Amino acid sequence: MAVIAIFSGSYCNAAPIVEAAKGLLNYRMINDVALVAQASKESGIAQGKISRAFKAKPSLFNKFTREREQAMAYLRLVTAKALAEDGLILHGFCAHLIPTKISHVLRVCLIADMPSRLANARAEKIDENEAIKLIHMEDEDRAAWVNTHREEKDPWASSLYDLMLPTDKESVEKNAALIAEHAGRSVVQPNPLSLQAAADFYLAAQVEVALVKEGHNVGVRAADGRVTLTINEHVLMLGRLENELKAIAGRVPGVTTVETEVGPGFYQADVYRRFNFEAPSRILLVDDEREFVQTLSERLLLRDMGSAVAYDGETALELVGEDQPDVMILDLKMPGIDGIEVLRRVKQTQPEMEVIILTGHGSDADREVCMNLGAFDYLQKPVDIDKLSETIKRANEKIRRQNAEKKA
Repeated sequence: MAVIAIFSGSYCNAAPIVEAAKGLLNYRMINDVALVAQASKESGIAQGKISRAFKAKPSLFNKFTREREQAMAYLRLVTAKALAEDGLILHGFCAHLIPTKISHVLRVCLIADMPSRLANARAEKIDENEAIKLIHMEDEDRAAWVNTHREEKDPWASSLYDLMLPTDKESVEKNAALIAEHAGRSVVQPNPLSLQAAADFYLAAQVEVALVKEGHNVGVRAADGRVTLTINEHVLMLGRLENELKAIAGRVPGVTTVETEVGPGFYQADVYRRFNFEAPSRILLVDDEREFVQTLSERLLLRDMGSAVAYDGETALELVGEDQPDVMILDLKMPGIDGIEVLRRVKQTQPEMEVIILTGHGSDADREVCMNLGAFDYLQKPVDIDKLSETIKRANEKIRRQNAEKKA
């Protein structure tokens, strides 16, 4: 049976169409929520961090954590696993992860015009101005996703799909019937070449996961057991890296040979770096002394600790909501929202975040208030960088221990 891969715009009434098609075909259905949950279970990465991969804007910390690359590897793996079963409707962003070489896939787009989408949003009690903003933002996410995975800037381009269905022009029943009709056509039925392409997709995903577990980020292709790894960043010791990558990939069951190649990015200025996932890399530095905090960020990076910077309390709170740092280094005296108020709000909304106070103006009373509010530690400027580094590591270790206890 064919696999049906459906990609849709927000507020396009897609869910009832998918459900109706599922009923007509007696297929099982899996969506992004379910795939994210599976990817989280496979990887141990929080579902929220995996879902962030669908957003056009990556986390500020991604260049240090490579969480987006890890998430993508596991999303490809669970998507490839899902394809192994007959009678599947896959609805969501992950529909575009399926390689085009897998021909037993009916690729469907569900979309509607803007007035119809706004009407659907208003039916959900969403203000029109807010709905316009929300739809544009979600379309940007879809456009970025499709451009990344299909090299097409228009997420609704007809060339991407076998079937384009305007959900505002036809009934739910008619659209579902059209999907069911096309799913029965011979051109989208499994054949030996297509099934081999699906097996290649699964093997490549397994290799990619094996590599990201070891901190590597390279392109992976597979063909009947032969794996090709593409290095897209400049490497100072290419031979050593190639040997390490081949050793990791070669241990994956089903791999017969491993080759490496360099891609276009290899000749750019970036230098390949294996990531150490144990190092604290989601640190937010909050201080209005720009030169001091920028220097501090650079010195922490020399110790393999990645950090982002905010120069005031309001910006810090916005970044906490968007990017969810693990550890915050916080000054007390800042214009606008001061450090104590930032600490209070952070501990109310994200109590698991560890906050280290680093101030040159605090008093014993301030220290007592901060520790009572849940600060991890209270340090005075100027601080020895080694002492600060050790404090961050202790805070990071506490977070890891608590996360491990939750999973146990």
